[in-house]
Amino acid sequence: MLIHPTAIISPKAKLATKVSVGPYTVIGANVSIGADTKIGAHCVLEGNTSIGKNCEIFTGVVIGSRPQDLKFKDAKVFLEIGNNNIIREYCTLNPATKEGAKTVVGNDNLLMAYSHIAHDCSIGNGCILANNCTLAGHVAIEDKVVIGGIVAIHQFVRIGMLSITGGCSKVVQDIPPFSTCDGHPARVYGLNLIGLKRNGVSREAIKKIDQAFKLIFNSGLTAKHALEKVEKEIEKTKEITYLVNFVKSSERGLTRSCR
Repeated sequence: MLIHPTAIISPKAKLATKVSVGPYTVIGANVSIGADTKIGAHCVLEGNTSIGKNCEIFTGVVIGSRPQDLKFKDAKVFLEIGNNNIIREYCTLNPATKEGAKTVVGNDNLLMAYSHIAHDCSIGNGCILANNCTLAGHVAIEDKVVIGGIVAIHQFVRIGMLSITGGCSKVVQDIPPFSTCDGHPARVYGLNLIGLKRNGVSREAIKKIDQAFKLIFNSGLTAKHALEKVEKEIEKTKEITYLVNFVKSSERGLTRSCR
C-alpha cells in the first residue's frame, strides 16, 4: 500500500493490497476498498461504503457522506461501488436513505468531474456520465448509457440501456433504451445508432428496433395501442422484448418524440 503520511485512515477501515491514498484524504471506519484502487488527494470516504478493485478516484471526491434528503433519520444505509470505475474530480456519491437500503454503482463506469449521484440511485455497467451530470434520488441508469454534461435527471427516472442523452438536457421522464435524446425537456430524436453498432447489435436487430420506435414514438397511437402493434407485427427479438417491457413498466411515463 502507498499511503501518504498526511492521510487520515481509521484503523477499522479495510484496505486491500496495493491501495494507494493521496495527501490529506480521510477514510472512515466502515469503508472497505478493493485491491489496486487509487485514491487521490483531499478525498473524503465515509459511511458504510464499499469500493471494488482497480478504481481510480481523483482529487476532492466525497463518497458516502450523509444523503441530501430531509427524511433521512440516521438509518444504517449503504453505498456500493464496483470494480474498474473512474471517478473524476469533485464528484459526490451518497448512500441510500431507508434502513438497510443502498446506492449502487456497477463496474467499468466513468463519472466525469462534478457529477452527483444522489441517494438510492443505481448505475449499471459501462456507463459514461459527463461533467456536472446530476442525478436526483432513486434514479436508475441501466448498462452502457451515455449522459452529456450539465444534464439534470428528475427523481425516480429510469434511463434505458444503450441510450445517449445530449448535454444540458432536462430529464423528467424515463429515457427509452437504444434512443438518442436531447432538449429541455428531453425528447426522443431517434436511435442511438453508433452505440448500437459499437456494442455488436446486428443490422437486422437495429432494423426491428427502428420499426418499433416508429410505431411507439411517431405513429400518433397511444402507448398501449402502439405496443400492441409492435407485439403483433415485429419479431420478438431480445431487444424488442426488452423495449416493450421497459415501456410497459414505466411509472413516470416515457420521454416522447420531438416530432
